[in-house]
Amino acid sequence: MSELLLTGGTLVTMDAQRRVLAGDLWVRNGVIVAVGELTKAQRREAASARRIDCTGRIVIPGLVQSHVHLCQTLFRGHADGLELLDWLRERIWPFEGAHTFESLKASARLGLAELVRGGTTACLDMGTVHHTDAIFEAAAEAGFRLTCGKAMMDVTRGVPAGLRESTEASLAESDALAERWHEQAGGRLRYAYAPRFVLSCTEPLLREVVARARANGLRIHTHASENQNEIEAVRERCGEDNVAYLHGLGMSGEDTVLAHCIWLTAREKRILADTGTHIAHCPSSNLKLASGFAKIPELLRMGAHISLGADGAPCNNNLDAWVEMRLAALIHLPRVGPAGLSAQEVFEMATLGGARALGLEASIGSLEPGKRADVAILDLHCPHALPAGEDVYSRLVYAAHGSDVRTVLIDGEVVLDEGVLTTLDEARVLDEAQEAAARIVERFA
Repeated sequence: MSELLLTGGTLVTMDAQRRVLAGDLWVRNGVIVAVGELTKAQRREAASARRIDCTGRIVIPGLVQSHVHLCQTLFRGHADGLELLDWLRERIWPFEGAHTFESLKASARLGLAELVRGGTTACLDMGTVHHTDAIFEAAAEAGFRLTCGKAMMDVTRGVPAGLRESTEASLAESDALAERWHEQAGGRLRYAYAPRFVLSCTEPLLREVVARARANGLRIHTHASENQNEIEAVRERCGEDNVAYLHGLGMSGEDTVLAHCIWLTAREKRILADTGTHIAHCPSSNLKLASGFAKIPELLRMGAHISLGADGAPCNNNLDAWVEMRLAALIHLPRVGPAGLSAQEVFEMATLGGARALGLEASIGSLEPGKRADVAILDLHCPHALPAGEDVYSRLVYAAHGSDVRTVLIDGEVVLDEGVLTTLDEARVLDEAQEAAARIVERFA
């Protein structure tokens, strides 16, 4: 039996009452047993647990990102200065087409190391067209909580040879990956169908994705309404706006995650709010690609479900959830006013919001008895985060850095221990990533 006792911390629970407690967190076999002040009986029972001293530290639920591309981590710094469609055609698709199984695994490992170091314990990832097993293998070895799907792209015009696939092959490979990986590694690994976006998918593929995902209880993950040129192309091809078109195919609802959702009509905003479709807000990516500003405060007030994602390294250029939180909390305020979006609301996007997007809100996203022990411990005794102030959410969202994360648990296992990765050989990860990136650039050239 594996037991941990995190003692003396400030516990930001994100429970229904949003309690912030002083006390302990007791974990047994990967599950949170007790939060806050333990009873004498609980203390006796936990006497043999490994203790982690959290005095003066903040203990939070592990962060959950709802839109990431681990396949793109090796492309960091190789796709600057482009808007979305040129960025895809001139850089990202050729780079993805140059991937081998080995380079994709190196890319995933590098991304996972960065995510864990910053306190992200789970994410929804979209792979590239091929070699998706490499991403799942990397996550399994790292002890990470991953929901992932291969990118589905059966429109081949303008697509490199290495990414071309037929409708039938795309569906068959997705089905096989779901069969191999869904609910593996004790439930940490899950599959989601991931059609890339409307312009890279035929209507038969999109309709079949909806049917198969619903039949198998799997999630759907795609991009929508990110860029104005994309919107115009979707209207020209489909005769409808992007989100409205997807909704007409059944691609909306609480099992669906749409990344970006910047350029929405009033009707589309209402569709997203009424159907419970999840919106993955990626502010760094939206700024770097000059895509625009999603109307997040307004969507929240309409009842939409919002979560956060770093997107990919070549459009960010990092995977740090703390950067996304700070940006999400700030960029909308000139439009909606200084109180238009609170730090607590943004922190919820990064925890419970992400858990809901992944369909895992019953298991992760808050520190509560019975939930899995996905936890991050921060040391904010540092110049950029002192004095502490009264609002812990303000301190976390506006002042904390990813480098403040000292220890991370996933499923009750310590994957970062006082700044040292325990499931990944960091030196080897960095060396292999550098070598793999050089080979991809050479193939691209």
